[in-house]
Amino acid sequence: MKKNITFVSILSHLWVQWIMLGSMLVNTFLLYPNIFYNVPKSLETAMEFMEVASPHTYFPPIGMASISTGILALILGWKVKPARKWIFWSMMMIVIEGAISIVFEWPRNEIMFIEGTDVHSVAFLKETAKEFVLIHSIRVITNIIGSILIFVGFMKYYKYRLLEKKN
Repeated sequence: MKKNITFVSILSHLWVQWIMLGSMLVNTFLLYPNIFYNVPKSLETAMEFMEVASPHTYFPPIGMASISTGILALILGWKVKPARKWIFWSMMMIVIEGAISIVFEWPRNEIMFIEGTDVHSVAFLKETAKEFVLIHSIRVITNIIGSILIFVGFMKYYKYRLLEKKN
């Protein structure tokens, strides 16, 4: 029974991580080109468009799901040595990505979308937008790495489980 729970927890984390990655790629290739093409006007247009829901309403819950399922997968999968390091490093990528978001992106979100031209010059907003996109690229890279690592960890766990059943 515990092996089934471990399997489901690692698979759940993989699934959530892929949803997170897909969401970040949608932001990267569909939303952000529209949001940042003509700062500050495009920021104002984006705020009007995202009045009901925005990345801010979506990413914190999916981020918490990723962290929660990752911790559970790490705890339950810890005894499986071939999968352990992959799950662990996947979690480290999530922690790094989350820390980058909190430390670097959240303050820029406030500058661009809350304070805007009421507080800052157009030149400053353009520079902030460039920084945001660069930081976002780093987040995407850590998310890709984390997704690959948890996929490998899941496959290592699955292989371990198959070999265990044969013996």
